[in-house]
Amino acid sequence: MNRTVIKTIALGAFVLGAWQAQSQDTKAPYPSMAPLDRYMIADRNAEIALARTAAPPSISRDAKVMVLGSHGYETAVEGKNGFVCMVERAWMNPFDSPEFWNPKNRSPICLNPPAARTVLPITLMRTKLVLAGKSKEEVKESVKAAIEKKELPALEAGAMSYMMSKDAYLTDKGGHNMAHLMFYTPLGTVWGANLVDSSNNVSEPFPGSPLLLAPSYKGNPEPIDMFLMGTGVWSDGTAVPM
Repeated sequence: MNRTVIKTIALGAFVLGAWQAQSQDTKAPYPSMAPLDRYMIADRNAEIALARTAAPPSISRDAKVMVLGSHGYETAVEGKNGFVCMVERAWMNPFDSPEFWNPKNRSPICLNPPAARTVLPITLMRTKLVLAGKSKEEVKESVKAAIEKKELPALEAGAMSYMMSKDAYLTDKGGHNMAHLMFYTPLGTVWGANLVDSSNNVSEPFPGSPLLLAPSYKGNPEPIDMFLMGTGVWSDGTAVPM
């Protein structure tokens, strides 16, 4: 066979293989959980420092700090003000999110006392189940069962959190790594917010509204709505590029 023909066939096969791989990555870039070490932060002090960047120092310096261990979150620093700072991982995304298993996700968050009492237990439960080797479907069903049996606390009024870290990696869509506050309300709250879907696309039923209704929770299975509001500044007080 002519060498040119052979090279052409080989090149065509390579391009087809690359296209198929790219197509598969686009459809399901993170189809399953990566090895645990890819979710861990090796330097414990670095994780503590990153967790504190979620909120202004006036809040975070006296907050309790939790870090991810091999079986779940562990207390690294005892707090004084009732806030809890930590670095969430991608499995706190909606269960249908294409980035649910994204090992690059680093989401610093500081929860106020009502959220620490009633939202944090969801994070701790999801994380414990994930690190125990449970599948996404098993985690979802376990959380759903815990809610039905009232093994998880009901949402407390006034629950909110800070996500204002300049060093966050919330999603592969970098434009959505914004500084914001989050407000937790009972399912079905109507606040005139625009909508975010599980691929981080925004639709605007209320153009110009400063609020976004996040895809997290929303009764799937947690009976909570979570609203986001941009702050315009990072936790260190510097302006967020618009």
